Amino acid sequence: MKTIYHLSHIDLDGYGCQLVMSYTPYTVTSYNANYGAEVLERLNEILEAIKSHHEDAIILISDLNLYPDEARMLDSEVQQLCDKGRDVTIVLLDHHGSGEESAKKYAWYYLDTSRCATKIVYDYALEHFELSNYEPHWLRGFVDVINAVDLWHQDDVDNFEYGKVCMRLISETRELNRVIFSNEDRHYKLTLLKQAAALRKNTQSHIELDAAIHHFKKNFFIDGEDNTLDNLATAKVVSLLGSKRDIMTIYYKGYRGFLSYGVGNTSIIGNGFLLAYPEYDFIVDVSYRGTMSLRANNGVDVSLIAKEWANGGGHPNASGGRIQGFKEQFRYDKVKEQIEKIINKNESVAGKLAAKTEA
Repeated sequence: MKTIYHLSHIDLDGYGCQLVMSYTPYTVTSYNANYGAEVLERLNEILEAIKSHHEDAIILISDLNLYPDEARMLDSEVQQLCDKGRDVTIVLLDHHGSGEESAKKYAWYYLDTSRCATKIVYDYALEHFELSNYEPHWLRGFVDVINAVDLWHQDDVDNFEYGKVCMRLISETRELNRVIFSNEDRHYKLTLLKQAAALRKNTQSHIELDAAIHHFKKNFFIDGEDNTLDNLATAKVVSLLGSKRDIMTIYYKGYRGFLSYGVGNTSIIGNGFLLAYPEYDFIVDVSYRGTMSLRANNGVDVSLIAKEWANGGGHPNASGGRIQGFKEQFRYDKVKEQIEKIINKNESVAGKLAAKTEA
């Protein structure tokens, strides 16, 4: 049985596709992307994974159209793998008319504008991925909910109203960063969707779901004593950051730092991390636009680091700045590469100044 590498969109329909695939007997490795440069980045990430694992694979793309250049690249890369004896296939299941040009050229590109992507994936999985043997009783009805709201079928009143709440459930679920916590964030959202599907019983269920969302979220994060959602989510984020110390640790002038990306809320999360992991002298969170927030707990003067890295400043324990020329990334390893270049450049300059002073 082939491993499926599943790339899907980041809205309700996109995660709905992955919800469907979670009930097939296949091994599925999931990825998510918004439109733009992130699609190509994720495709390259999938290709890297397939090449490194040397296994038969299916690249499944849902709720994302590929433009001609993207489709051409993917088709060429997969053909090269097949020429080397690999068994790799592409299946693209989408409903966006903007993919028509690519759909006409490639047999693997299935386009149907009459159904949402979740419904297309559901029907395809019934036929090709043995879904009928494993799907829960509620799945078909929930697929209809997503179809109604994604295609804006207001005449399908019950499904449409429930779908609107589910749409907001996904769009407003931002407690976990989807770049550095991609698997955890996806699991969080699919868990919420499963709970939402189970709650749907009657024509008033959309009102019940609206009231239950906060409770669903707290239940996901709670581990022991009850608390506010903000505090529970913060504790979870700090714990997740700690679990990634082996890949997210940086060093600068003998100080140990922690580099996060797009986490935000640095005053609370950053200080929480430093209290939980006192072996670190500072933490720096870089935003998607290149602004950075640094926090310390009397271990180092981060205002000096902010000045040296980005001509920024602030207080010894709380500073920030903006990195000139920073390029938004969709993979953490590429963010770290940019920051380490800044670190190496500054340490090199400091070393030369020290040598000159000694001379």
